[in-house]
Parts: sequence; C-alpha cells; structure tokens
Amino acid sequence: MINRINELFNIKYPIVAGGMVWVSGWRLASAVTNAGGLGLIGAGSMHPEVLREHVARCREAVEGKTYGVNVPLMYPEIDTLMDIIAAEHVPVVFTSAGSPKKWTAWLHDKGIKVAHVVSSSAFAVKCEAAGVDAVVAEGFEAGGHNGREETTTMCLVPAVRRATSLPLMAAGGIATGEQMLAAEVLGAEGVQVGTRFALTVESSASEAFKRLCLNLGEGDTKLLLKKLSPTRLAPGAFRDAVERAENDGATAEQLRELLGKGRAKRGIFEGDLDEGELEIGQVASLLRGTEPQSAADVVAQIVAERQTAVDRLIK
Repeated sequence: MINRINELFNIKYPIVAGGMVWVSGWRLASAVTNAGGLGLIGAGSMHPEVLREHVARCREAVEGKTYGVNVPLMYPEIDTLMDIIAAEHVPVVFTSAGSPKKWTAWLHDKGIKVAHVVSSSAFAVKCEAAGVDAVVAEGFEAGGHNGREETTTMCLVPAVRRATSLPLMAAGGIATGEQMLAAEVLGAEGVQVGTRFALTVESSASEAFKRLCLNLGEGDTKLLLKKLSPTRLAPGAFRDAVERAENDGATAEQLRELLGKGRAKRGIFEGDLDEGELEIGQVASLLRGTEPQSAADVVAQIVAERQTAVDRLIK
C-alpha cells in the first residue's frame, strides 16, 4: 500500500482518523499514528489552550511519527489556532468547512502539509488552485456535518478523481478493508475513517454515546438541519424535535434557536442521549453488536480485510 498519500505524510498505511469534535483528542490521534496511520486532533471543539495541550501530549506520544490537526475554517478563533499550530510545529493540517485559499500558503510557509475536505468536484478544483497538497472527498454517508450536495462516496470519489490530479482520500461510509479497497478502485489513494474510530476505546466520546452507536441498525441515522448545515444524527429526543420542526416548515432562525449551543458536547462528550446532538455516520450499522476496539486493532483489521479482499479477487 505505498502511494502518494503514504509518501506525502510519511505513514505506513494510507488510513487517516478523521479529526472529529468531542472525539479526536491526543489519545486517539496518537494511537492511530502509532499503529501506522495518520491520527488527527479535532480542533473544532477545543479552546486554543486546550489544543496546545493536546498537540504537546500527542507529539510526545508519537515520538517523531506524523500526526495532524483538523481545523474547521469557520472556527471563531482561527487566527489563534493557526498561530498555535505553527508555534508547536504540527506537521499536517486538514482543513474543512470553508475555503482553503487564505491559509494554505501561510501553512506551507511554516513547512506544514495541507489537505482539505470537499463535498464536490468543483470544490476539489478550487482546492488544487489554492495549492493544497491533497483532498479528502467526503460523501454524505459521513457523520456530523455534510456537504449540501448530498453526493454519495461512490459517486463523489470518481468525480473528484476526474477533476483533479491531487492525491485523493475517500471518506464517508468507510469502516472496513473491503470499503477501503473499493475506494481505491474508484481512484482514491487512501481513506479517512471517522465513525469507526469515534467508537474506539481511545475516543473521547462518552461510553453512553458509543453504546448507542454500536447498536444502530440500517437507516437509523438521518441527515437533518439542512437549512443550517446538513448534519447526520442518531436517534434521540433532540433529533425528533428537529425532525418535527423541519416537517412543520421551521425557518433557519427557528432551527438555530432549537439547536442552541453545546448540543454536540452534551450528546457526544457528556452522553446526554435525549437532548444532545448525536452525530454519527451511516456505517455505524455495520458495527452493530460489537464492542469498542482499540484504535490499533481497527487499523490492523482494516489492513487485513483489505488484503483478504485483494486475494479473493485475484483467485
């Protein structure tokens, strides 16, 4: 599995753990990196000084291996975050939720590799023009915030591959080695995995959230809040309230008032399964009935499953 993603990030396996809010702290990021993948710290739910602490602890834990930080570009204190990332010599930044044009050259000047998450081939072309080193094509199967296009990973990855020559990772609905191989056939050179790592032992998510998500069936997640930022949610009282409001024609402002502040923290980090915002991907249903694994076991299993799939196809 040697390709441009391995070489770009200096990693053994082209498997990236998505930098998820309230999930991707230094423990998860370092565990994935130490297993041969690329672990990302999720800066979107961290105050600047909290990020500084997580970066320092991750850097110590990986002992020279590559790790990174995911930064939503609409973060309110982004200038401060970027200054910390530069000062702490973070080697890789994945950006999302905005245009990478402003920050890519700035990060490159600091010697930092940059990848950007896109939901369409048009955005991928803009990323190439902005000078990013790689793109992540994320289909709407993914958990959390999604692109408004609602394009599936199976359709998005080949479209992005045709539109750009950049190193390409696939994301959204990927949790197994077979799915990784399928993404490669479509033109991806690596994968970004969110949901499966969100439910690992090292994830910062609450045990109640993990248990809920490890018992979801097909069709249990829904993409809602489309008038604000499309978000895939697991069942709960808050999701029911959102669905009722949308069915009644709620405006964006009414939905924003219903959402309030801190919903994702309450649901994912604190384990409030009634009033919390429970963000998770469709692929959780493939993990139904399992127990939380270590991140290292997840990486090893994905690699083994991929090789088994290759062997089966060439017989």
